[in-house]
Amino acid sequence: MAWMNLEPAHRQAKEEFALREPGSMAFNAAVTYRPETAEFIVPFLGSYYLVKYPGGEVIDAAGGSEVPKEVQITLLHYLAKASPAQVEGRLISFQELPGGFIYVGPFNNRAVRPLVGIFGGKPELLVRAAEMLGGRRVEIGDVAVSVPVLPKIPITFVLWLGDEEFPPSGNVLFDASASRHLPTEDYALLPSLVLGKMRRLVCH
Repeated sequence: MAWMNLEPAHRQAKEEFALREPGSMAFNAAVTYRPETAEFIVPFLGSYYLVKYPGGEVIDAAGGSEVPKEVQITLLHYLAKASPAQVEGRLISFQELPGGFIYVGPFNNRAVRPLVGIFGGKPELLVRAAEMLGGRRVEIGDVAVSVPVLPKIPITFVLWLGDEEFPPSGNVLFDASASRHLPTEDYALLPSLVLGKMRRLVCH
């Protein structure tokens, strides 16, 4: 995976970002660009980040700790790669993303298993966490939520509750437009960032 070694991935993401025209990036990604300060304002998981152009520095708009490399790479990739395509409202599985079968192992380990492990026995916390991030409950499985991760990237988390015969199970679904805005390998890791944030919000 491109993210397994974060430093080269971060460096390449900054280089690709610097080659793009800021006005086009802002339009395609549905974010604000301030020419006077040469920075993008990007909403991500309930927070706002400033991304400097062309250097690619990422700053938490609220201040505080340094932005994790994984988040920096995600935002830079999104700005550089987002297309004019709009959210379609049709859900697809990870395997339906281009080359998704290649990353299905890491995806299950980083997304599906943590989803079930964290929220399988506490589905009400999944709903509460999603709502805290601007998400909403949707009618799939037994309990499901759609979380607006980035302006054009909602992610849907689905749980099937267990019973006496079967343990809880789950899945993570994407909008059919997902491949137009980020490469597939990013989607193998992105749900884990969302789950980590949701866990911090409601699991004490």
